[in-house]
Amino acid sequence: MKLIYNYTFEDLQELLLEKGFKKYRTSQVWDWLYDKKVNSFELMKNLPSDLLEYLNNNYTFDSLALIQRQVSTDGTQKFLYKLLDGNLIESVVMRHHYGNSICISTQIGCNIGCSFCASGQLKRIRNLDVGEMVLQVLESERLMGEKIDSVVLMGIGEPFDNFDNVVKLLKILNHQKGFNIGARRLTVSTSGIVPKIYEFADLKLQVNLALSLHAATDELRSKLMKINNVYNIEKLMESLNYYLQVTNRRVTIEYILIDGVNDREKDAINLVNLLKGMNVYINLIPYNKVFETEYERSREANQKRFLHLLKRGGLDVTLRKEQGHDIEAACGQLRSKAEKKKK
Repeated sequence: MKLIYNYTFEDLQELLLEKGFKKYRTSQVWDWLYDKKVNSFELMKNLPSDLLEYLNNNYTFDSLALIQRQVSTDGTQKFLYKLLDGNLIESVVMRHHYGNSICISTQIGCNIGCSFCASGQLKRIRNLDVGEMVLQVLESERLMGEKIDSVVLMGIGEPFDNFDNVVKLLKILNHQKGFNIGARRLTVSTSGIVPKIYEFADLKLQVNLALSLHAATDELRSKLMKINNVYNIEKLMESLNYYLQVTNRRVTIEYILIDGVNDREKDAINLVNLLKGMNVYINLIPYNKVFETEYERSREANQKRFLHLLKRGGLDVTLRKEQGHDIEAACGQLRSKAEKKKK
C-alpha cells in the first residue's frame, strides 16, 4: 500500500475524481491529514463509507519508528528514524528566535561523495518517497509537541537528485491548507547539479535556494566534492547567474570552514573574486568533526579572519551560530554509527 502523504492536493484531487468521488472530498481528507493531523482513516468522521473503504484498502499512514533521539544543551534535537524497509534516516530540529526549523533527509545515503561529509560515507540506496519526507516533519512535531515553522532540505542526500519528489514535497509544505509554511521559510540545498538548477529556476518558486560551494577554485573544490569533476565552477556559476536572473531571488552560499584546507587568506580572496557583485549571501559554517575523516574544525581565530576578509571584500556574510555541537549533529553521523553497529 502507498503512503497517503505521497500526494499533493492536486494529485489527490485528480485521484479521487477518477475513482468517482466528489471534488470537495479532497478538501475534507486534506484537512484531516494536515490540520487535524489524524493517523487513522476511521477518525475522518465526515467521509462516506465507500471513500473510507477505498482509502483503507489502498493507503497507509505508516509512520517512522524512532530509533534514537539526541537533545543538545542549546535545544537542538536530532532524530534517527527507521523506515518500513528497515533503512535509517535522520532529521534535526533547531530552535531559533523565529521558531523551530527542521533539516530533513531526501535520500537514504548519498552518491555525491563529499570527502568531509558523513552522509557520503554510505552510498545511496534509494530516494525517499514524498510521504517519507512529509513524515519527518509530522513525526518530529508529534515528538516535540511543537510546530515546525521552517524546513531545510539539507540532511542526508542530494535534494536535486530526487527532484520530482522534492518539488511535490515543497507544494505540500507550502499549501495553505497543508502545513501552510511560507515559501520563503522553505530552503532547498544542492551541491551543484547544474541541469537541475536551471530546471528549478524555471519553476519560479519563491522557495530559497542554497548552494554548497566550500571552495572557490576547481582544484580545491574537486578534492572536497567529486561533483565538481562533472559540473565545474564555471558551469556552476553560469547556472547560478541564470537562476538569479530568472527568479530575482538571492541565493545562499554554504561554505564549511575546514582547518588549513579552505579557511586560508587566499581562499577568502578567491571567494571574493568569484562572488563579488552577485546577489548572494554567504553562510560560513564551522566544520562539525566527522570521525571517518581527518578534517578538523577551523580554529576560531581563522573563522573570524575569514569573515573579516569577506566583509572587507564587499560580500554579505555571516558566521553561523553553532548549534548541536555537543551531539552528533553533523549530517549523517548518527545513521553512519547505527549502520556500523548492525554489521
